[in-house]
Amino acid sequence: MPTLPSGLLILAAALSIGACGDDGGPSDGTSGAQPGPVLPNNLSSVISLDTVAATAVLPLYRGEDMAGNSVYFIITESNKIDESVRLGLNWTPKLVHALRTKAVQQATAATGGGANPNNFPVVQFSGNVDFSPTRNLVPGPQLFPLDPSTTPGSVGDANYSPVFTLDTTGDTTTAIVYNAPHVANSTGLHDRVISIDTVGMQVTMKLVKGFYEGFPILYASTDVSDNDLAALEMGTFTPNLNETPFPGDDKPFRSAREAIIPVINGPTGVDNPSRQGLQSAILGEGDPLNIFQEQAGCANPSDPSQFCDAVLYSPLWDATPVKWTQAAIDAGIRDRITSDKREVIAPLNIIDLLADGYLEPGTPGGARNSSLGGLPAAGIIINCPIIFVEEPSR
Repeated sequence: MPTLPSGLLILAAALSIGACGDDGGPSDGTSGAQPGPVLPNNLSSVISLDTVAATAVLPLYRGEDMAGNSVYFIITESNKIDESVRLGLNWTPKLVHALRTKAVQQATAATGGGANPNNFPVVQFSGNVDFSPTRNLVPGPQLFPLDPSTTPGSVGDANYSPVFTLDTTGDTTTAIVYNAPHVANSTGLHDRVISIDTVGMQVTMKLVKGFYEGFPILYASTDVSDNDLAALEMGTFTPNLNETPFPGDDKPFRSAREAIIPVINGPTGVDNPSRQGLQSAILGEGDPLNIFQEQAGCANPSDPSQFCDAVLYSPLWDATPVKWTQAAIDAGIRDRITSDKREVIAPLNIIDLLADGYLEPGTPGGARNSSLGGLPAAGIIINCPIIFVEEPSR
């Protein structure tokens, strides 16, 4: 698939939003929901996207640490639909459930946002990131879990979280919560930053490949609450993220999590079309090809009768790993999995394989996720904003 020209995704979003004034009421005169903005499956603020190289150019924002030094970040999600449309973000109403926990950093507006895209204020953060460590990925005896000497390439301090709010009231009905991973400061760059332009306010980042309901997706992996997975994902080690409610729970009325399913021991081999898994990634064969339970996007958020992916979507992914059983491996059943549930294009799926005994929990003692057949969660959050999903996935 070729590189998408600059502004194409934003234009598509704008055209969709422009349709929101059309009369969507039924012709018989009965009341009907007015069409709202059509929120795309893709992050519409992306400046350019290369789906082959798996890179994206994103708007860059400047903030400050408590000493007044420059901090640079991206913004990928908010819980408020109007703000998501204004900034070209993924809409994720679930994010507000993390408010009043350490998973949300309290920040303040330092000055007006004349130097930032979209007139966004210069934000002063109480938490910061040390980007100076050298990432050291050391395989364990079975590749994964990793050796204890493994270290991530960046570490958040005691106050850091990529999720922040400027609200001081704690009122979940009015507060705006943003997902805004830090990517640079005076200590260095995030490991996934390819290049950064602090004058033109753009950053190019290396994305990660994964799957949603059989479709390939691209996402940014920026922060992880676990030391080992932070090193593997090239993310910032951010323990505060695991304060996000609730492990093993993805209910949209109380949880800010959604499940991501890493396969620990999938097929290996750099040229193997069935390749997948954490062990394969540790061998340097490519991305782990994790399975996502939900996507962003919404056809009509104003109509409660229509299903809206964004209501369930969250970038704060609840790691819920699986392992192929030895019986499945011996029977030759082990293959690449691309969906959590059965789909026409993805008959091989997590729920059925778990029920049939071909998969087993990777972390058997964790909180059980009822939407995944009782599969236990690991108690680890991976901050992975979805950047691109093929349109047919809607």
